[in-house]
Amino acid sequence: MRRIAFLTRLILVLASCSAFAARADTIEVREAAVRATEEGLVLDADFAFELTPRLADVVANGVPLYFRVDFELTRRRWYWFDESTANRRLQLRLSYHALSRQYRLSTGLLQQNFPTLEEALNVLKRVRNWLVVERTVPLSGDYEAAVRMRHDTSLLPKPFQLSALTGRELHLESGWFRFALHSLEQAPAPVETREPRGAPER
Repeated sequence: MRRIAFLTRLILVLASCSAFAARADTIEVREAAVRATEEGLVLDADFAFELTPRLADVVANGVPLYFRVDFELTRRRWYWFDESTANRRLQLRLSYHALSRQYRLSTGLLQQNFPTLEEALNVLKRVRNWLVVERTVPLSGDYEAAVRMRHDTSLLPKPFQLSALTGRELHLESGWFRFALHSLEQAPAPVETREPRGAPER
């Protein structure tokens, strides 16, 4: 009986260690919300993760890391296939510059510099005001939104891509985080006026 009890405890410990290892290279989507603005629908999302030691070492040695945020908006239809309303992708580039000893986070033409990796990651984990659906796209009814983030290993240098095929140390990703949007409509377009500025009131 003691042997069986010991083996049972050992299996539980190994299972918990395995679960921890599985979570070590995952990204958690803490929160995601879509709201209407004059430009269209924008997404705010919060992610939680830590770089694996290998990824932290890679970026510290001058190899940029590319993170991708994917967004999907789907309209559910009971009488036919679901309708894909929007598919958007946001690319974030994390790099380290030895001369300035700063980490840089880039998206499009926007660049921000940070003295520490922790500060750069804090901004990387928070997506704000990302325009995911233009105002010109007609919306009406109930939809399902989905968002995820992952480290894009396909943009690593070739030697690292080969390493990523055989191990998990370079992988970092979340599953799809899905949430419902009810009675979704676009914000009305701003009213334009042709009267010149400073015109006297009537």
